[in-house]
Amino acid sequence: MRHYTKLIRPYLIWSLLIVIVPLVLIVLYSFTTGGNELVNIKFTTENFSRIGEPIYMDVLKKSLLLGVFSVSICLVLGYILAYVISRFKDSTQDLLILLVTIPMWINTLLRTYAWISLLADNGLINRFLSIFGLDPVTFMYTDFAVMLGLISDMLPFMVIPIHTSIRKIDPSLIEASHDLGASKSQTFWKVTFKMSIPGVISGVMMTFLLSISTFVIPKLLGGGQYMLIGNLIENQFISVGNWNFGSAISIILTIIIFLGLLLMKRFDKDEKEDA
Repeated sequence: MRHYTKLIRPYLIWSLLIVIVPLVLIVLYSFTTGGNELVNIKFTTENFSRIGEPIYMDVLKKSLLLGVFSVSICLVLGYILAYVISRFKDSTQDLLILLVTIPMWINTLLRTYAWISLLADNGLINRFLSIFGLDPVTFMYTDFAVMLGLISDMLPFMVIPIHTSIRKIDPSLIEASHDLGASKSQTFWKVTFKMSIPGVISGVMMTFLLSISTFVIPKLLGGGQYMLIGNLIENQFISVGNWNFGSAISIILTIIIFLGLLLMKRFDKDEKEDA
């Protein structure tokens, strides 16, 4: 036991410095005023009350709405892709999942700049349209550009857990369903889809939490006119310099993420009990 305790000490020290200490500072900033140097501070809940102002509530509502839209599209595309991949033999599935995860190896900033080179007024898509004599289309700084960037960035987080759940399904259950006279659609909805729900829940929660907290994609593809909750936090820390209010918003976002994780755990537990 002492041996394992010694092995875990470096991890505990690292977690303390990288996770616990910054989190404590954020909580402290969120409940205080008086600047960023924690001198002449005054404890207050004013920072949290400001979040209820209409301008900030609009940011929160827009972030949640954009998250719901992106998750809905990712769910449809991701499930179809995961289901198609699961139809191949195991070695081919591993290769296809590798191709799905490869974009995740590239920095989000670089992937976003790649979309800019495609969607810009003089980008590759408009150049291709000009070959056929078509007028250029304005893609950049629109809802379409932001949604496209979010979906392409979050789609792997939807595909992987769904594919994992589908891959774990015992093929004999599908065969038994067909033997009992169920059609392909009935087998899919009552066997495949139902048993893949834990993966669906995991994918939905991951893509939703990531989409509402991102700030690079809305900032670059939205031209700075899309103020989502992630952009608001970045703006308060970097541009405005109001670390107290920025910390309060961060705490709210953390609570939303924590509730989402609890909800995901609850649904996963219910599915296991039903199984």
